[in-house]
Amino acid sequence: MTSALRRGLCVAAASLLAACATPRATAPGELLAGRLAVRIDSTPPRSVSASFELSGTPRQGELVLSGPLGTTAAQARWAPGEASLVSGGQRNEYPDLESLAVDALGERIPIAALFDWLRGRAWPGAASQPRSDGEAGFEQLGWQISLTRWQEGWVEARRQAAPVVTVRAKLDSPS
Repeated sequence: MTSALRRGLCVAAASLLAACATPRATAPGELLAGRLAVRIDSTPPRSVSASFELSGTPRQGELVLSGPLGTTAAQARWAPGEASLVSGGQRNEYPDLESLAVDALGERIPIAALFDWLRGRAWPGAASQPRSDGEAGFEQLGWQISLTRWQEGWVEARRQAAPVVTVRAKLDSPS
């Protein structure tokens, strides 16, 4: 996998993980941590897994992705009107977090919604409904959010439109 592709997947993971939280109630901006895996069913398929630490909100925050030995693989920071990604010693600047994710992943990700989704609730900015398959969770903005393993700290968000994008997170308990 090329470093540009790996960097892009890390940014995608950052964008998707911007929403992650623990099964327990968390306050906006609280530090969240765990493991994640992102898969994009494209040709060829792309995937990445990493440990993460997330702090902040959709408006302003920071995400650090680490490799298996704890070394920082990528760091994203965002604030109103700006976002940056440091990966492989290179720093890239963007006008916002969504632009950073689109450039890196080539896919539009509903960042603001993800902050609520992976806290186990629908985003108040758009209509939602229970999952059509009866599984615990909900559907919103063309994504299915699975909360079947919520009590164990697992959350899954899946976009069914091609290419299918799946984000799985196992969240650590807050200290």
